Amino acid sequence: MLELAILGFLYEEPLHGYELKERIRGLSGHVRPVSDGSLYPAINRLIAAGLLAEYTEPGAGAAPRRTLSLMDKGRAALRERLRAPKSVEISDTQRFNVLLAFLRHLQDPAAQAAVLRRRLDLLEEPTSFFYDKGRPVRVEDVADPFRRGMLRVARAAGREEREWLREVIAELERAG
Repeated sequence: MLELAILGFLYEEPLHGYELKERIRGLSGHVRPVSDGSLYPAINRLIAAGLLAEYTEPGAGAAPRRTLSLMDKGRAALRERLRAPKSVEISDTQRFNVLLAFLRHLQDPAAQAAVLRRRLDLLEEPTSFFYDKGRPVRVEDVADPFRRGMLRVARAAGREEREWLREVIAELERAG
């Protein structure tokens, strides 16, 4: 998720490390805050792989700023990550949201629709937070008001997401 966010934000414009960290923090929110201990090693791996370029420019004060930009190889890597996301980037809602934030950079409606279809197919499968004898527990069968609340909210969110996915897939198919 972190490398995808780095590539995605730098696809849009060069940024220095602090700006990049703030954008990633804004995207992932309180759920998965990004630390310097994870951000800068990821940046260094992407630089070593030839996906990012780094240069120094004067800072607002006396300290110079480390500015990062995406190289052509990085642009191609981002588009490939968007075209063929990992299964966890489809199944994990937070990671899927990061993917969605940059999916427009793929610029191929059929490929965009294929990614969304993978998410829709996943959401069409019966699931629950709770299982009884291997079967998903239905909200109607839960006495605990807190668990029932979890299931109701998840059901509503899932229904809305599936509706949105169907709409956008149809739009993309008409555009392609």
